[in-house]
Amino acid sequence: MGERQPTLFSLDFNRSVKVEARPERLTADAGALLLREVIEHLGIIDWMVERIDDPRDPELITHPMSELMTTWLLLLGQGWRDRDDADHLRDDAVLRLAVSSRSGLSALRSPTRTDGVPTTKNPAEPEGLASQPTLSRLGNTLSAPGNRSALHQAVLECASRRIRATRRGHRRRYLTIDVDSLPIEVHGHQPEAAYNGHYHDTIYHPLAFSVAETGDLLDLRLRKGNAHTADGALKVLLPLLDDVEQRLCQVASVRFDAGFPEEELLAALENRSTPYVARIRNNPVLDRMAAPLLKRPVGRPRNEPRMWLHEMTYRTEKSWSRERRVVLVVQERPDELLLHHFWLLTSWTPDEMPAEQLLELYRERGTAEGHFGELMNVFDPALSSVPRPKSHYRGQLPTRRYSSGDSFAINEVILLLNALAYNIAHAARVQLATRTHRGWSLQSLREHVLRVPARLVLHSRRAVLILTDATAALWLSLWAGLASLRYVET
Repeated sequence: MGERQPTLFSLDFNRSVKVEARPERLTADAGALLLREVIEHLGIIDWMVERIDDPRDPELITHPMSELMTTWLLLLGQGWRDRDDADHLRDDAVLRLAVSSRSGLSALRSPTRTDGVPTTKNPAEPEGLASQPTLSRLGNTLSAPGNRSALHQAVLECASRRIRATRRGHRRRYLTIDVDSLPIEVHGHQPEAAYNGHYHDTIYHPLAFSVAETGDLLDLRLRKGNAHTADGALKVLLPLLDDVEQRLCQVASVRFDAGFPEEELLAALENRSTPYVARIRNNPVLDRMAAPLLKRPVGRPRNEPRMWLHEMTYRTEKSWSRERRVVLVVQERPDELLLHHFWLLTSWTPDEMPAEQLLELYRERGTAEGHFGELMNVFDPALSSVPRPKSHYRGQLPTRRYSSGDSFAINEVILLLNALAYNIAHAARVQLATRTHRGWSLQSLREHVLRVPARLVLHSRRAVLILTDATAALWLSLWAGLASLRYVET
């Protein structure tokens, strides 16, 4: 205190403002501590570590698997989507505390160095966060089939723990599973990426599954870019429904768009007695069925929209094994000459689900698409792994050539880690929305709660994080909700 600090420069527009560099413990990612609290309440890291095979020599491990997984999830949650960002943030004191599984302030201690060489031989004392090469090696480890399967289960487990924690372990009566396909734009030469004529871009085309009523992601499956919308959906959906009805609800229904209704999928859901609703594409047969009903009633058109629903049965000439219930939705919009119409397909009978309720249920699909949109726009998964063997190691030619990992599998690992980070941030968002009685998008959560500046003050036995008043009020609201988030094994 009182020492003169070196001035870097003064601003030209106001010479009274000077910029100085000080050895303060400042951060722009204070919210990483809150995300770590969410992770601890859900217990998902310990669950994953028990199921992930770590091939490393235990005597040479500097960063435990739990810390590596936490590092990657926190970086994604905070918006650092590039693994190179890990090198830039290695010395951030708050991130080091949020990641560490060690007690007290030991996470901020670094080995004493002499001429650039650590004097300690204890590998359990890392000098900072895991580096980009370490996280890349973690991606290779997680891409093994068994580990990748554990990540798929972890996404469902994370959603299950959050939903059941808020209901004290009790299952819901009904839940709706939304199934969709997402375009992820890629650059370079990623394996299985391909040009997709529907999206007019080079993409991956993964399947996505979520809980409609809660917004939690259940699973994602990476597919090649030119895969048909429904490819692989049946193989994933049936086991997923079994898990959902065992953990989350008594009866699960399915909702999907016009790209999914195929005989094999529809018949499998019907044999399982799983109700579904889907939109189906118009075709000449459906157009002929709709034509007599696309007429306005006698009288002057009204200034407000009108809608009519018509019950029918329909069977495709070649692919469907039987007739199925369809509902024609006819819409009249003010100032438009022609009527609009579309078709819904369902396995519910009119007594079980009247046409009005069916349309209302399908329209709620827009909420699920909003959650998928947050995954794509807020997290923006960077699937950039390519099969490129290492040409240099620490500036030298490697003495041994190693084959590059399975890049497609590594990209799926990155996608699944983004899904996990989404579920963790979504858990925080739900608790904050409940306490503040206002809607929160993941973008606003990140901007106002997670990516916030703070100062860390260290004392002999504790650390104090200093926030602004506005941020502190939001943190208190979120903290009050975390008590109900703690997962209890049932």
